[in-house]
Amino acid sequence: MYPFVRMAKEIWTSRRQPRLGLTEPHVSHHVCWPWDLDLWAELNNGRTLTLFDLGRIPLAVRTGLVGVLRRNGWSITVAGNSLRYRRRVRMFDRVEMVSRCIGWDARFLYMEQSMWRGGDCTSHMLLRSAVTSRKGIVPTAEVLAALGRDEESPELPAWVRAWIAADATRPWPPERALLEPPHRRAA
Repeated sequence: MYPFVRMAKEIWTSRRQPRLGLTEPHVSHHVCWPWDLDLWAELNNGRTLTLFDLGRIPLAVRTGLVGVLRRNGWSITVAGNSLRYRRRVRMFDRVEMVSRCIGWDARFLYMEQSMWRGGDCTSHMLLRSAVTSRKGIVPTAEVLAALGRDEESPELPAWVRAWIAADATRPWPPERALLEPPHRRAA
């Protein structure tokens, strides 16, 4: 189940924190509860993605993006991500989450998020997000204008540019025949 109560707490808390610039980090703290675990008694990989929402949405509140979304009838959606898991998070572990926008292009905002236990990074995610309307993706320049900003994106790190380039070569939609079991493929 989605962590609605935890999200409400994070949004309420973030509304009382100082505003952030577009690329400034939002830091939050979380506990790995029993319902966050998988069969091996560690933070479930899918739940990790969900918990990163607890940093990303408050970041959007603190930068003013949530207000812009509401005023314009827009939404924000995840358009891709890459997540690296490196350390286990066990029940009742406390983690610090760092969330920040690292730049944008004509269509997408790029964010990085990380979870830390002590001095160790447990996971790190690169996320591509799009602001959408009923007509489709809202150009980033329009989103920035609605935020009262006209600045250029910081240069995206080389590893982010490489991910964008690699993802652009990925076929979409995937070839259905390759996804079917061999016994069901047409001869």
